[in-house]
Amino acid sequence: MTSFQRWAFCLTVPAALLTLCLYVLPILQVLALSFTEPTLGFGNYVALFQNAAIGRVVRTTVFIAAVTTVLTIVMSYAVAFALVHMPPASRRVALFMVMVPFWISVLVRAFAWVTILRRNGVLNSALVGSGAVSEPLDLVYNQFGVVVGMVHYMMPFAIMLLYANLSEIDLRIIQAARSLGARPVTIFFRVWVPLSMPGLAIAGLFIVIFSLGFLVTPAILGAGRVLMVAEYISVQISSTLRWGVATALSTMLLLVVGILVALAMRSPALRSAFDGGRK
Repeated sequence: MTSFQRWAFCLTVPAALLTLCLYVLPILQVLALSFTEPTLGFGNYVALFQNAAIGRVVRTTVFIAAVTTVLTIVMSYAVAFALVHMPPASRRVALFMVMVPFWISVLVRAFAWVTILRRNGVLNSALVGSGAVSEPLDLVYNQFGVVVGMVHYMMPFAIMLLYANLSEIDLRIIQAARSLGARPVTIFFRVWVPLSMPGLAIAGLFIVIFSLGFLVTPAILGAGRVLMVAEYISVQISSTLRWGVATALSTMLLLVVGILVALAMRSPALRSAFDGGRK
């Protein structure tokens, strides 16, 4: 090892120690608590599969995460596709509008949706006033409101990921498809979508992982009626003090995310996204 390599290695030591203290050790502590609190053994993990309440929370989380992922991908792809085809001046304005939510607190966005979706809120007032509905709709404090808030939170991330991928597609391929007589619908499904699979894969994985651990948005827009895994863990720690169940559920959530990432990395589309097109 040369002196430069030794110096470079020494520079990584503080970052490695910081990661060990702030990430690895807390995870190991959570893992230990899941086996020792309140008694030593696998009781907490057995309870995860036998407790009906936990089963409902897990099913709710999986359902909402799946719906959020599908809706976010579809709408974000449409926006990213439009951004690619905009004139440069319009694209700059549109990208600025996409990035504005990054500067707004998640709490502010969640409470804004409560104001919009509640029974006497902006949307219901407009619907009742226009005669579209006879009485206000239940649009918040249920799964619908949670999904709306989560999709809104996720879309800027997905749009930027998909836009970066779509921008790299060689437009000469599209022109070649047109010159061969392909129709716009055929070009979209046979050229655009296959070439954008790396972006779709990484955006989908990102949204799924975030959705499984959402806390603030479901807590506000669900108001305790829509309980997801992260909020359930928070309740067990702060209210019922069932640290064993909470840490066991946290460990299982971490394990599931790790398995999802490992399985996704076996996908050629996702590997190409991380490789960045390297040959």
